[in-house]
Amino acid sequence: MSEITYRQYVGESDLPQIMALVQSELSEPYVIYTYRYFLHECQPPFPLQAFPPDSSEPVGVIVCKQSMHRERANRGYIAMLSVNKLWRKRGIASTLVKKSIDVMKQHRVEEVVLETEFDNSAALSLYESLGFIREKRLYRFYLNGKDAFRLTLVIPPTDAPEDDDKPVVRFGRYMPYRAYQISLPYAQDEVSSR
Repeated sequence: MSEITYRQYVGESDLPQIMALVQSELSEPYVIYTYRYFLHECQPPFPLQAFPPDSSEPVGVIVCKQSMHRERANRGYIAMLSVNKLWRKRGIASTLVKKSIDVMKQHRVEEVVLETEFDNSAALSLYESLGFIREKRLYRFYLNGKDAFRLTLVIPPTDAPEDDDKPVVRFGRYMPYRAYQISLPYAQDEVSSR
């Protein structure tokens, strides 16, 4: 089998092909402004596209972003993942997700989230095989009235922390540990009456 090549979005000339692929494979309709938001306003540069040999037409695309969520967590978000039906079962979708997460890790992502239709067993299987867990069910999430699952992948820190910054899991997220000196209201040599 020939090698699939992957490349980043390079400009507005890629937009029609990305839109056509997403619209042909996903049930949720998106307007051009949604694509432009993800393609122009979000950093690091996304999306990533998959091309077969000797073709200028992408057969797979992932559209995502990374930003601070509620000023607490550096969160990656996968908005769209689409692979042409004729090119499925070749590892393209998992490679697109892995490559995108690798870019997010370089920018210190703490978690990656996404939503997918509750009955999309292929997508659920793909994401769960990559370590995502079902966080919650979102009722009537999509315009077509279907429910969705929100999936989350917690990313542990990649670098070894310094002395006082040992990672500690709190509320399901890795957070730096901080110790504070507390003044006690009694002398240290006092004996407890208990």
